[in-house]
Amino acid sequence: MNKVEIPKGELTTRTLAMPADTNPNGDIFGGWVLSQMDIAGGVVATDLCRGRAATVHVNGMTFHLPVKVGDALSCFVDLIKIGKTSMTFKIEAWVHRDFKHFKVTEGTFIYVALNDQRKPRPVKSP
Repeated sequence: MNKVEIPKGELTTRTLAMPADTNPNGDIFGGWVLSQMDIAGGVVATDLCRGRAATVHVNGMTFHLPVKVGDALSCFVDLIKIGKTSMTFKIEAWVHRDFKHFKVTEGTFIYVALNDQRKPRPVKSP
């Protein structure tokens, strides 16, 4: 029996992969996918800490499948841990293609809550 995998986390962003985002092989550039994932994580981190947040670390990026022009890329963000000033998320990127869904990329992203002077601050304070 085949196990059906489903996205983990909150659907945070969805965007269309365009021809301008391709690499020399005609697939979507991995850096574009990573940036979409970072945007999605930043949205959730900013909401969670109720203020400015910055990406400080990306770990364990795995590119499972290429993204193709015309794919609808969806990013799902799952909170893993809240530290004093940091938030760790597992982020998955999925595509919708030919009426099917595929996980194409996943990684762990760490964000830090920042104050008005752009210095780390506790996550739960505005």
